[in-house]
Amino acid sequence: QLGVVESGGGSVQAGGPLRLSCVAPGYRTYLMGWFRQAPGQEREGAAAIGTGGGNTAYAESVKGRFTISQDNAKRTMYLEMNSLKPEDTGVYYCAADWRSYGGDWLETERYNSWGQGTQVTVSS
Repeated sequence: QLGVVESGGGSVQAGGPLRLSCVAPGYRTYLMGWFRQAPGQEREGAAAIGTGGGNTAYAESVKGRFTISQDNAKRTMYLEMNSLKPEDTGVYYCAADWRSYGGDWLETERYNSWGQGTQVTVSS
């Protein structure tokens, strides 16, 4: 399994911003995504991007607040999070997949490579 590495988590007050980064070194991806998992909850998809065409997908809960982007030259994906809410708290995971087929970009089963996760804590 080829690895991806996240960075950029931390603690922030509600309403504030954070930016997460994810590097997929050494291999070409077709799809990259951000997932999050709150304590006691299942891992859920937040945002995803097709690394070729730049198409994106967002969960309804983050639309208008989160923006996913990429720098292909750096093999890096970003998640800009604005207007953060306490319910955004959780461990955020970067995921990647090199396989070029459809499927639901916000489902965990679509991805074959996962990072270790980075904690995001939003306080009220």
